Amino acid sequence: MKRRDFLKNTGLASSLFLVPSFVKAFEKIATEQLGFKRLVIIQLSGGNDGLNTVIPFRNDIYYKKRQGIAIPKNKIISLTDDLGFHESLLPLKRLYDQGYVSIINNVGYPNPDRSHFRSTDIWHTATDSDKYATSGWLGRYLDQYGQHPYNGIEVDDSLSLALKGEINNGIATKNAALLFNTAREPYFKKILANPQDAHLSEHNLGYLYKTLIAAESSAKYIYETSKTFKSKQEYPQNPFAKQLKTTAEFINSGLDTKVFYTSLGGFDTHANQPNKQKQLLKVYAEGIESFVKDLKKNETFKDTLILTFSEFGRRVQQNAANGTDHGTANNVFIIGEHLKQKGIYNSVPNLLKLDANGDLIYEIDFRQIYATVLDNWLGVDAKAILFEKSFKKLDFI
Repeated sequence: MKRRDFLKNTGLASSLFLVPSFVKAFEKIATEQLGFKRLVIIQLSGGNDGLNTVIPFRNDIYYKKRQGIAIPKNKIISLTDDLGFHESLLPLKRLYDQGYVSIINNVGYPNPDRSHFRSTDIWHTATDSDKYATSGWLGRYLDQYGQHPYNGIEVDDSLSLALKGEINNGIATKNAALLFNTAREPYFKKILANPQDAHLSEHNLGYLYKTLIAAESSAKYIYETSKTFKSKQEYPQNPFAKQLKTTAEFINSGLDTKVFYTSLGGFDTHANQPNKQKQLLKVYAEGIESFVKDLKKNETFKDTLILTFSEFGRRVQQNAANGTDHGTANNVFIIGEHLKQKGIYNSVPNLLKLDANGDLIYEIDFRQIYATVLDNWLGVDAKAILFEKSFKKLDFI
């Protein structure tokens, strides 16, 4: 049997083959137990405009450089004397007022790359901008501290590089029942029962066979555990909110997953930005508020930390199409019940001091945030996961 025929004949290709490094995992015995705390990552894909999200409304330069897209002062939700939320973030403001939000400004990395794909890879792998890696920072966390593929779940149809390790990978699914039923397909079962019939020992099909064994076990565990809890929290009717609802059901059912990954796309606003971003931020904020309420009702919010990032921000100067082009530094939202520093974590962006391209200059390396989360929240050795590099930790948790 050829590899392409094998993939074609099993529906698992869409979900389970996105966890492709299980061969060595069978030889690895985990020596450390994962902690009980959970991390939820939310990626705002496309490059969200941070300046129109957390707005420096006292800064005249902001309005001068963005005459067509700047948020009017009367539509801004005030946070401090200098900063305010976009009007669509009212649900997030309610969480902010409860002390559940820390906003870290000017987050980026040296020698920034303005390509969506490359910058996303840099954030996912936690490499320097001139270095490349095939494993993600969360994948390497699973390598060292994970025992099963379901210790890391992306609530989507495909697995991001962030959750791919050198030995262990996470698993991608947004429907536990579909994943489980797919794993029980007759053809799939036949291959597992009689690998010699498909000549799986030849070439890389033996590898696929081992992948299938691990994936089948994960599918059964995720389905049987998560079906014990169905959320009663009302969520908005959109795909992003559905991701968060599924994540909440996974968490509240007691699934032994320490890292969840979700995303909301559409933030590449080169043209007609005001309306697009207004809608997207509304989707994000309403979904997050419902998610936090769901966790709080079930007493799991106290053990959950939510990190929201985008691969880069946007240029300070608007373009001719009432949009913004790719930029550099951006804001990161940390949401949780046990924040040490709540509200605005650090200084506002400096619009007088831009780089040669007219972009913000980063102040905090995003890997400082990763190191803080790994050490202070997940309770593991950040250096071992971040290529043996030390990054100054922050004080938000």
